[in-house]
Amino acid sequence: MSERILLRGAQVFEPGDGLSDRPLDVLMADGVVAEVGVGLTGDNAHVIDAAGCIAAPGFVDLHTHLREPGFEQKGTIATETLAALRGGFTTVCAMPNTEPAPDSAPVVESLLERIARDARVRVLPIGCVTRGRAGKSLAELSELAAAGCVAFSDDGNPVADARLMRHALELTGALGLPLSEHSDDPVLNAGGSMNEGRVSERLGLPGQPGAAEIAAIARNIALCEATGGRLHIAHISTARGVELIAEAKSRGLPVTCEVTPSHLLLTEDAVAGDGAEPLYDTNARVNPPLRTEADRRALLRGLEAGVIDAIATDHAPHAIEDKECEFDDAAPGISVLDTALGTLLLLVERGELQLETVLRRLTAGPAQAFNLDARMPGVGTLRRGVAGDVVLFDGAARWTVEVARMHSKGKNTPLLGRELVGDVAAVILGGSLVFERGQVHA
Repeated sequence: MSERILLRGAQVFEPGDGLSDRPLDVLMADGVVAEVGVGLTGDNAHVIDAAGCIAAPGFVDLHTHLREPGFEQKGTIATETLAALRGGFTTVCAMPNTEPAPDSAPVVESLLERIARDARVRVLPIGCVTRGRAGKSLAELSELAAAGCVAFSDDGNPVADARLMRHALELTGALGLPLSEHSDDPVLNAGGSMNEGRVSERLGLPGQPGAAEIAAIARNIALCEATGGRLHIAHISTARGVELIAEAKSRGLPVTCEVTPSHLLLTEDAVAGDGAEPLYDTNARVNPPLRTEADRRALLRGLEAGVIDAIATDHAPHAIEDKECEFDDAAPGISVLDTALGTLLLLVERGELQLETVLRRLTAGPAQAFNLDARMPGVGTLRRGVAGDVVLFDGAARWTVEVARMHSKGKNTPLLGRELVGDVAAVILGGSLVFERGQVHA
């Protein structure tokens, strides 16, 4: 049930207008933004003192692993959407690496029932490209679209068969939905556990060459051009990959891409740690791997230039036993929803990103990449009369990453013990106040 809510004295960010140069009030009524201005009256409204905070559209994540069904020891819809809520995300797109995988309408319908029962935020399902994500035959894509899927992906399993990928892009293009692809050459990457380079050589670990991503991106762009299908490159990690996407966009191809907070902040050095003895930090094992400093800087530039459309978490919670093992045996993935905003605002504080860039790539950018406005008008914006999701955060707050502060079931992050910047104060979802000052509302 929506309510009247007045945010008083916030600096307001609207993607089309940028960040306001003075404090403003935001009035929510009837489930939408009713008014933005100075000195608004709060008759019969729940008033929140927002002085010193920034009000922005609720964040949108195009790449979240909720783990349920099938892997509840790692995370559940309830636990991971709570982490999303506490991180300022009001819409998350659930990746299909579950058991069963959402490759048919009945599986999607069952998933949506779980979501309706347990989710704390809006969850949009992503359907499989191939049956069982096995890369052998296409799933019933039109059936999945009708069931409510907003995109298609085989997640960490790239569609290695070029003929099958071409057919998939033809069909998803006809459906008007994006295909989100983990661009990787599995033959080149076979056996690798981190970025191939000086750090992998020092640690004696098998490497994953950047060429594996670059070659796959080039192939997928060529297939996108041949079919006209909408191609979304998931979690880009290489400088050359950014260049390929920039060139494709310059030719008007329907290509979008995302980058993770982890790849914007960390490099391959996180695996070894800062001490004299190598750390072999399994929490820093992720796929695609953390790359070089040159790659990281290229990702930052690509984000600022608009080549990279969205910041997506690739939130991947794992159980303790998945990481407490030899590095090569560790499950790849980082738990990110709890730390995403703090990581990004740390980069803003360091002068490596502009605040407006970060906010745009967390809101309007992802919404446009997946054309979510078509089914949820106003998502990713603070447009009057349509938008009903707002996050209020203190951009100056400082906090240290600790297990006790993480709401995800997965505590697997290489950021434990690090100080981050920025904390969520309140979240409004669909016009209702669902979180305020540490308290989650039913």
